[in-house]
Parts: sequence; structure tokens; C-alpha cells
Amino acid sequence: MPGCLYLPPKIKPFGPFTGGSKKKQTNYALVYTAKEHIKTSIMANTSDISRGLIIKLDGSLYKVVEFGENKTARAAAKVWAKLQGVDNNRTIEKTWNSGDSIFPVRVERRAYQFLYKDDTGYNFMDNETFEQIAIAEELINAPQFLKDGQEVSVLINTETETPMSVELPDKIVLLVTYSEPGLRGDTATRTLKPATVETGATVNVPLFVNEGELIRINTATGEYVERVKE
Repeated sequence: MPGCLYLPPKIKPFGPFTGGSKKKQTNYALVYTAKEHIKTSIMANTSDISRGLIIKLDGSLYKVVEFGENKTARAAAKVWAKLQGVDNNRTIEKTWNSGDSIFPVRVERRAYQFLYKDDTGYNFMDNETFEQIAIAEELINAPQFLKDGQEVSVLINTETETPMSVELPDKIVLLVTYSEPGLRGDTATRTLKPATVETGATVNVPLFVNEGELIRINTATGEYVERVKE
């Protein structure tokens, strides 16, 4: 498979497995970094732009967040798009002449489970094939909130069969492992304090949140959403 590195069989088996139709588990990992997937793409033009489309631009991959067309009587129509980096942390705006070529990338969203982190990167297992891959941190959104067993979505470039990004759920629930004691009855204050969650990340929470409680976190912003009852 292009763009991957075979490692010695040091990954622990995850089994036993049931269901004879599943592929046999492999004892190697596939290691991917941010730039290995930029190899091929199909050609289209600005009329094919849509929200969520992933395109190749200046050697990087971007997802279309918003787009539109500006028409004037004296000039050719322009197509603009707000682009969010897939393999980088940039958000940019791009303008083309109507009809200009763009380079979409065919992608597929697959379900994976986070296993552990080691020197090769963040290790995930395909929920269908049980194949394990190690992915570099820069391809993962909000890696600080990954915990063992966390379900994620991996965007795969189907032309090269390499991962482009890892997406956590929009909101996840984590255990507060350390926080200064809260104030009894203080449920309406806007004052925040730092709290450490089970993954080691720090989140600002209201004063009434205590150690040992579960909280819901927005993975896009890293912000506290609400306290969760067990």
C-alpha cells in the first residue's frame, strides 16, 4: 500500500473475534503522516463546489465550509469559498474565476476506535477489518480528548487508501480527575476554574463542578457544555 510503513509485530492482538466474515487480524501497524496522502486527485471546476467537499490546493487539503458567487455587470463572475484545513490548522478564503479548475479528493468516512499512543503515533483499529494504523497527531482534531476505546471517524483518501484526518464526535463525556472544591449551591455563576479530565487535558468549568463528576465537552472549541449525571 503506498504511503505506509510496515512495522515489526509489536502490537498486541485484539481478540478473540467472532463472525467468520471478518478479515483476519494483522500484527502490523500502518503509520501515516500529514503529507503522505497528497498524491492524486480528480479534476473538476468551480460549478462542482459544494459544502463539505475536500479539495487539494497548493499542496494541502481543505474542506469547503462556505461558498458563493459574485456577479457583476462589468466583470466575469467570481466564485469564493471559505476553506478549513484538513491536514493543517489554517482557515483561508479562496476566489476563482467562474469555470476555473479545482481538484477534489475522493474520501470515505470509516469508523475506528482509539487504542493507545506510542512512539509511532496515535493507534486506531478499524471497526470492520480490525486492521490497526498509527496516525500522526497533526491529522487529529482535538487529540487531547482521546481516551482508550473512543469511537472516531477517519477520513480516507480512497485513491491512495491513506487517512487524511481523524474526527472526534462533536461532544464527548469525560471524567473530572482533579479540580479545586466547588461552592455549594453555586449553580448560576459564570466564574470558571480549571479542571483536569481523564485524558490529561484541562478544561475551564463552573465553580460547582467537582472532582469525580462527568462533564460534556465541545471538541471543536474545547469548552465545557454541561455536567452529566451517571
